[in-house]
Amino acid sequence: MYQNTTKDIAEIFVNALENEEFTTDKTGCKTIEIIGANFLADKPAIFGKPNTDYIDREIDWYESESTNINDIYAGEREPPAAWVGSADPHGNINSNYGKLIYSEQYHNQYESVLQELNENPDSRRASMIYQRPSIWTEYYQGGKSDFICTNAVTYYIRNSQVDAVVQMRSNDVVFGYRNDFAWQEYVLNCLTSDINKELYHGTLRAGNIFWQVQNLHVYERHFDLVK
Repeated sequence: MYQNTTKDIAEIFVNALENEEFTTDKTGCKTIEIIGANFLADKPAIFGKPNTDYIDREIDWYESESTNINDIYAGEREPPAAWVGSADPHGNINSNYGKLIYSEQYHNQYESVLQELNENPDSRRASMIYQRPSIWTEYYQGGKSDFICTNAVTYYIRNSQVDAVVQMRSNDVVFGYRNDFAWQEYVLNCLTSDINKELYHGTLRAGNIFWQVQNLHVYERHFDLVK
């Protein structure tokens, strides 16, 4: 079965920009978008290049489970503008992805998925759920604007590898996809390594990441990258 790749997605955006197929976001900014995007995440970027320095910082911050954006750079510099726009005046957010999958507060989901795949390698329920119904009242509390973007990620052991299906509510192609891909690749590698320790003696490999997005978009300020 043919699977769209990042190259296919890039071409769709190039055509949308050429045809001026614009939508407008809540700030009045033009965007081009794909609703119901589904592709193999075969590259770490669709447009531009990943910022590896920031990615390393973000992954460390996720691992710390801190929900305050001022901890990303530990006071060395200001947090990224996108995080500042999501946080309350004190820097608090909802979307520390490490906290959502590692913490007891959110039911130790990483460990649950690891146990599930060790006990039932053919499982279809090895899901880490990032989103929650209570986000409808939590996303704006205290002045925040942080409605979690990732809905869930499910893992499958098939053909001697661990594949991941990432399901997202909303994803900015430029900064969002690059940073989210890096996190999902990191978690997939960790999970594969941990499964190998239990049963497979190093024979499993980290496999494909399939990306499913309800709304995949490019903001007007990044149209030059699409051109």
